[in-house]
Amino acid sequence: MTRTTRTTRTTRTTRTTALGTTALGTNGPISSLQGLGCMGMSDFYVGAAPDRAESSATLAYALDLGVTHFDTSDMYGTGANEELLGEFFRGGRRDEVLLATKFGIDRHAAPGGRDIRGDAAYVRSACDASLARLGVDTIDLYYMHRRDTAVPIEETVGAMADLVAAGKVRHLGLSEVTAKEIRAAAAVHPIAAVQAEWSLFARDIEDSVVPAAREVGAAVVPYSPLGRGFLSALWTSFEDLPDGDTRRAQPRFTGDNAKNNAELLRPLKDIAQARGVTPAQVALAWIQMRGDVWAMPVVPIPGTTKRARLAENAAAVGIVLDDAELAALEPIGAQVSGDRYAVMTHTYVGPGRE
Repeated sequence: MTRTTRTTRTTRTTRTTALGTTALGTNGPISSLQGLGCMGMSDFYVGAAPDRAESSATLAYALDLGVTHFDTSDMYGTGANEELLGEFFRGGRRDEVLLATKFGIDRHAAPGGRDIRGDAAYVRSACDASLARLGVDTIDLYYMHRRDTAVPIEETVGAMADLVAAGKVRHLGLSEVTAKEIRAAAAVHPIAAVQAEWSLFARDIEDSVVPAAREVGAAVVPYSPLGRGFLSALWTSFEDLPDGDTRRAQPRFTGDNAKNNAELLRPLKDIAQARGVTPAQVALAWIQMRGDVWAMPVVPIPGTTKRARLAENAAAVGIVLDDAELAALEPIGAQVSGDRYAVMTHTYVGPGRE
């Protein structure tokens, strides 16, 4: 498939130092320009037991920095991540947060499996369970985490629309969907956001998903904008990952793939060194500029469990790459070795998403 390459010219070198906000979609909620992926606070990328105290402190610090968009899911920690946020909200800062969560990946399936569910009854029960764990009356942005291909998408989104009518959900989102599915869903109810992996290491959604999202007036919310941490250049091989880290099962981070991909980081490192910033900040600046390139809201949700890393990520909002830097980074995506997942099936048995 041929990717449509877009370019944008700018003479700016920085954006405003304030984090700033944008609307998600034509009639969607207001989000900070960068969000916070909360998954790692409970699941997947942890070599030891999660530090709940540090996670709570990171959530509070995010709000202090102006990062108001918190992203979770009922499958992260099999509900533990939503419970963590619920505990945080009891401290009194719920009204400051754009709360996004998801349904659709049922980790209570047979051992080792994660069933994909999108039938109307499941949608209703999943939402009620999330509301209880989060300790809130309403979810600001509710995503279909994965598409259940055994159920018409019109049924799934219709059940989600019923949740809006009932006051349990304010806005709807889709995750990991096709352009055709975006259009079909939007014909049932307005879609505020489409979540997908998008980074210098994963650009396939530019072929059709991004144009479709823009067509229906939805924002794009990129998860894994740092290539699952690889673009931070803090680790470059399988051996650098802690035991229990699910990236050890992902093709891009094993064997020759990891070695080849590490070599792609050179222009990222060179730009970072010249600017006096980190490779992660350059990678985030690149994805944030996709909003300018595509003339639509693009709000990345890098995940972290540490306050220092959060501050580093948020500071990237102030970086605007010039044309020469963008040109140096452009070839990376086409040269990445390895698939995103080892397995992508109806019964989802692959590793964590973000």
